[in-house]
Amino acid sequence: MSLDELVRQLTQVHGSALVGVVLYGSAASDDVVEGLSDLNVLVIVETLDITTLRALGQTTRAWQEAGNPPPLMLTRTEWLGSSDVFPMEYADILERHRVLAGTMPLDGVVVHQRDLRLQVEQESLGKLLRLRRAVMTAGTDVARQRELLRASLSAVLVIFRSVLRLHGERPSRDGAHVIADVAAHCRLDAQPFLRVHQLVRGGALADADVASVMAGYLDGVTQLARVLDTMRIPDA
Repeated sequence: MSLDELVRQLTQVHGSALVGVVLYGSAASDDVVEGLSDLNVLVIVETLDITTLRALGQTTRAWQEAGNPPPLMLTRTEWLGSSDVFPMEYADILERHRVLAGTMPLDGVVVHQRDLRLQVEQESLGKLLRLRRAVMTAGTDVARQRELLRASLSAVLVIFRSVLRLHGERPSRDGAHVIADVAAHCRLDAQPFLRVHQLVRGGALADADVASVMAGYLDGVTQLARVLDTMRIPDA
């Protein structure tokens, strides 16, 4: 299913209740990798009931079968009132988005540093724990390790961009620049993350290098969690 077809079907099912359809994340920025970047879609509606959700079943399945995450569905009230609950996601959506249909209401939608600070620490520690579990599961299987690195980078970059926002910076749309900037702030070795970034963008990672890159990557995420645990950022 194409993005245009998804928008057409969403418009047809929601009708007058549709407020807006928004593409966000890397696919809405200059850092998109054709055929590799997820197409993340936010759908804002006036009302949402179980009948409508069921009516979207075939559309959602086709969209996922095309390799994309299911659309994020929020009512207008939920969207306008949840920036304190999901500050990382909101900050990313607000900075990197493209309205595909309707409008994107922004009345009162603000990301506060105090909310962002708390979620970034939670997400970084959670990412570290999940990464450790995945490393144990992959064991010494090089193919699994490589796929783990490839699959994990998107979530790591979301955290990295939020770290830069905590430092009062607007993150670059280029993932490599984001990695370099966070490495400077948090005293990380940027190289393992840059190697994975190249891998995600279609580059090679030789079997002989996978173990060392994995070790450096895990060390970097561990260091990031330590730094965030002691970081003190004034609210703004």
